[in-house]
Amino acid sequence: MLSAMFAGLTAASRGKVRSLLPLSRRLSGDMPGSPSSETPDLGPDIEKQRRPKKDPGDCSVLLFPGQGSQFVGMGRGLLKYPNVKEMFTVARKILGYDLLSLCMEGPEAELMKTVHCQPAVFITSLAAVERLNQENPKAIETCVAAAGFSVGEFAALVFAGSMNFAEALYAVKVRAEAMQRASELVASGMLSVIGRPQAQYKYACMLAKEHCKSQGMKEPVCSVANYLFPDGRVIAGHQKALDFLQQNSRNLQFVRTKTLPVSGAFHTELMQSAAEPLQDVLRQVEVRRPEINVYSNVDGKRYMNESHVRRQLVKQLTSPVKWEQTLHELYERTQGKRFPHTYEVGPGKQLGATLQKCNRKAYANYVHVEVTTYED
Repeated sequence: MLSAMFAGLTAASRGKVRSLLPLSRRLSGDMPGSPSSETPDLGPDIEKQRRPKKDPGDCSVLLFPGQGSQFVGMGRGLLKYPNVKEMFTVARKILGYDLLSLCMEGPEAELMKTVHCQPAVFITSLAAVERLNQENPKAIETCVAAAGFSVGEFAALVFAGSMNFAEALYAVKVRAEAMQRASELVASGMLSVIGRPQAQYKYACMLAKEHCKSQGMKEPVCSVANYLFPDGRVIAGHQKALDFLQQNSRNLQFVRTKTLPVSGAFHTELMQSAAEPLQDVLRQVEVRRPEINVYSNVDGKRYMNESHVRRQLVKQLTSPVKWEQTLHELYERTQGKRFPHTYEVGPGKQLGATLQKCNRKAYANYVHVEVTTYED
């Protein structure tokens, strides 16, 4: 049971983790651990606080990266920022291993494993939020929306006050372990594809599945797993299907293909066995309506309430990440209005690269918040 998992935390730690990072604490100015931050009073004025009636150019948007952005050395120097040390301390109790050491020192082969890199990206991204809050508090105070790529959605929801840090981390742990197990059931993977304008990705997947059937494979899986930007996709499925796509890339109008360093076919039906463990843990954790707009990978639309959050997070495992569609929703604006400032909080700059390809004008206000610093 979830309550048993948190029994090992001291009373002080439990109070601390329940006040880490929700936007309500940022807006009210409460200090971590104070009674009002543990049970925030979201009175009638909160709506005005978190939705400034200013030019969108005076507001901000936060983007949280997903698996694949991790690297050895991330998190170095961030312990000096508020709450970061506590986050890694709590992580050690919940995960059962020293995540901070793994992030900063590796070994790389261990950090790259699904079971390790998802919690690592989750925590490092929230540590980057703490850095941003110290160096540019206005970016936090004026934030009106957030989105996360795959596991990044959990960090976005914690930031938006929809989930508390410790429970969200435990859900990420269960999710990562279930996805790792699902990956080990069959030989599968993910293939990054950049195609010409005439490329037909769904048709290519159909051809790959037909090829697999001709080789005696029953019910092969091959589908678009990530919609990244115009002409940019990630296709996932059985390894034989991906091999077919690479071998026939020229005929399929693919300009470039690259095998991704992941353990399985995420965001396809091959992850179905991971859905039940995640669904079970999400029933146990407290989920609230996000205090700012947070957009779902499943359809690019904002979360409406707590039950919507639970449903979409489970559905996300077997549904393609519609990141390009999310960016269009996120940066929809009235003609003549400026774009908000965008901050990518977490390891890597992949989300900035996709934003540049989807919306160059929005990208002009993009900043990456570094997750490494070598200053004393």
